[in-house]
Amino acid sequence: MHDVMDELSKRWAEGEVIGLATVVSTFSSAPRSPGASMLVTQGGEAIGSVSGGCVEGAVYELAQEVIADGKPVLQRYGVSDDDAFAVGLTCGGIIDIYVERVDKESLPELGEVVESVHRGEPVAVVTVIEHADPDRAGRHMIIWSDRVRGSLGSERIDDAVVDDARGLLATGRTATLHYGLEGERRGEGMSVFVNSFEPPPRMLVFGAIDFAAAMARMGSFLGFQVTVCDARPVFATASRFPFADEVVVDWPHRYLKAEAEAGRIDRRTAIAVLTHDPKFDVPLLEVALRLDVGYIGAMGSRRTHEDRLARLREAGMTEEELARLSSPIGLDLGARTPEETAVSIAAEIIALRWGGGGRRLAELSGRIHG
Repeated sequence: MHDVMDELSKRWAEGEVIGLATVVSTFSSAPRSPGASMLVTQGGEAIGSVSGGCVEGAVYELAQEVIADGKPVLQRYGVSDDDAFAVGLTCGGIIDIYVERVDKESLPELGEVVESVHRGEPVAVVTVIEHADPDRAGRHMIIWSDRVRGSLGSERIDDAVVDDARGLLATGRTATLHYGLEGERRGEGMSVFVNSFEPPPRMLVFGAIDFAAAMARMGSFLGFQVTVCDARPVFATASRFPFADEVVVDWPHRYLKAEAEAGRIDRRTAIAVLTHDPKFDVPLLEVALRLDVGYIGAMGSRRTHEDRLARLREAGMTEEELARLSSPIGLDLGARTPEETAVSIAAEIIALRWGGGGRRLAELSGRIHG
């Protein structure tokens, strides 16, 4: 829902009835991840995507039916269906899509959810997408780290779902959970979809050079909140980095340490060290390599890399800590320009996040999407 939230919120506030289709589960090579959404308006407009074009036509028609009768539907599309090619899921995989009617009556908490998202406050929207009792399907619960709005039917169900949803929210995961009819964790009969919304991950780019400008643009494109930091005020200016969310003039190691102590660094954070200057790199990496972050990469030649490792060992870094460093930075794409190098670094970040091997898909077999 994050990709269509602003449009959904606008139409909800205006009192419009909307059909909201959301990917809740995927299997094999499904093209979109859980949480991807598409809106269908009363006027017949479609906004967003649930499959990159594969099943949008079928979902569009289903959403119009849901708008008309108000009954939510959980629908599965996949290559195993006899009409898979008819609906267009020719790319392979199986995708479960939940379609519901959204208005101020069915989801009165939407405005509060949107406010939380805009403030960067983690929040999860929980929806009963399947239940043996049809009247229980479609119920919502809104869960924050410190409060809850709504109920799924009983105190036992609510307690179980709140605990599990907060676990997902803490790690930024969106998923479908299964329970017994009264919230039994090993039971069957009820499925709930937990749609987690949390602040975007951070990308910290150190070194105000042309490669950093390209990296800031790439990070912004990938959905990161990008900070460029350099100790030299003549280079660290907002005009040189229009795609960065902020440009900071400070010594890199001092800035990173302060951000970590303030709790603004987490395991989703990506750190790109592009200065390849030991007086900046070494103290910065001493801090970075001891943080629980998702990615740490440093630019430089192999000679620079070996010199950097030697300096870090002299500073007391362990081999286990050094093994976390991606250096030389990026994947081997044959990159030459700053823009190509940024693609190389982004590719490495994505590969490490999802366990990709960085090889050509044409040379591989098996699943394409994780």
